[in-house]
Amino acid sequence: MAESAGIGEQGDRPELADIGRMARRLVRLAVSAARADDAPVPAMLRGHLGPHAADLPVVGGSWRGYDQVNLQAGLDAWLAGPLREHELTGVTGLRNSGSGLAGLLRPGADAAGIGVGGVAMTARPAGPAGLTRACVACGLYLVNDGGTPLAVLLRGPDERDPDGDASLEVACADPAAARDVLDEVRRQAVARNVFRGHVVTFGEPVFGYPPGGGLLRFLDRPRLDRAAVVLPDEVLGDIERQVVGVTRHAGRLRASGQHLGRGVLLHGAPGTGKTHTVRYLIGRLPAVTVVVLSGHALRWITEACSVARTLQPSVVVVEDVDLIAEEGGPRIAPHPMLFRLLAEMDGLGEDADVTFLLTTNRPDLLEAALAARPGRIDHAAELPVPDAEARRRLIALYQGGLTLDVTDLDGVIKRTDGVTAAFIKELLRRAALLAAEACAGPADAPLRVTDAHLGAALDQLLDARGALTRSLLGGRGQDAVIRPMGADAVIRAWRA
Repeated sequence: MAESAGIGEQGDRPELADIGRMARRLVRLAVSAARADDAPVPAMLRGHLGPHAADLPVVGGSWRGYDQVNLQAGLDAWLAGPLREHELTGVTGLRNSGSGLAGLLRPGADAAGIGVGGVAMTARPAGPAGLTRACVACGLYLVNDGGTPLAVLLRGPDERDPDGDASLEVACADPAAARDVLDEVRRQAVARNVFRGHVVTFGEPVFGYPPGGGLLRFLDRPRLDRAAVVLPDEVLGDIERQVVGVTRHAGRLRASGQHLGRGVLLHGAPGTGKTHTVRYLIGRLPAVTVVVLSGHALRWITEACSVARTLQPSVVVVEDVDLIAEEGGPRIAPHPMLFRLLAEMDGLGEDADVTFLLTTNRPDLLEAALAARPGRIDHAAELPVPDAEARRRLIALYQGGLTLDVTDLDGVIKRTDGVTAAFIKELLRRAALLAAEACAGPADAPLRVTDAHLGAALDQLLDARGALTRSLLGGRGQDAVIRPMGADAVIRAWRA
């Protein structure tokens, strides 16, 4: 044991070769520190902020990745203020690193791999029809604010996570002034918010859309005439009063001490026109911000409510809300996402001019949870299967440019008892296709549909072999409840 200890002690003694290695290590550390001090970004910061830049406080804030476009708008507005000048420099190697502005100001900062380059830009959705705005991916703004030097570092989300956070950091001698910069940028970002007055939806990007990735995209605002919504007058009138009427008279209601927050639930069999009715209502509110979610996209309900709260008046549309309310068994509680939705509805407050517009095929899955939290839903409207007169109106509505040369329309009306609007729409499309196959003519000539074409199309849809098709269209005898497949289903239905 004594011999082993002696060997150990001898091994700990520095040798000549060890001294050389230690000297080389000290040299490397000194060179590294010197290079860090001479690195372009720290050198720029010291040159602009002064030799005591390392002592300056840094104040920072973050924005969600989809909100980067508004952060950029807010920052640009602040930079354009009077007596304010700035120079923008692109920073490379910093966007995906853990370092920030405070680290770059620190003496001997590890600036390896961080350099100066061109200003890289990222295209972010900024409006419908593919409109985008260029946002700085990672840039350093050297600002002279009326004689006061500031440094502002803007970083977009990590390239590997386009839905991560964007950040803004401000360094100057006065921390209160730095906080004022962040506060003003936030105010300007809200004032210039590109989502305001538009229809947006959250969901996974599809085939590279929206440009730049991210989970938020714009939808075109629908424009539908009231005649295009074939519902009983009293049903549609009550819905309009709750959704459109409250927004229209918000000022007088608020002045009279009445609450504005409301929830409307549209329920009915698949194909009865719930999404169609929602599209009509949104078209009646041209200046209102609308956020659309569907089923499993409700994981972003917090983000949707944040947008709605910021940009009042607004509407949050949750389609197929039953997808998050299904119970796995008699002892399993409803999905926690439903409670999250209800909590968000309650948390906005009565004075918030925000409408929650929910649709479902299965109100039975929601009733217990909603009844246990009274006040979240102010109005529930059942959209009925169209009666005979409504089916006549639907045929006229979906006729479009077809020439209907039909002598026995009463027979068609009778045979379609119990079907939905979606069924009638498909019936006319099939009849038109049969007419096109049977009659030669110019490619752009209107089609003439006869009793034979309409009868054959109806036979196809009512045939026992087409039971699944009939179920998908909301026809008679369907047992299954058909589910949309997520955010893409919302976009397809919204554009239908």
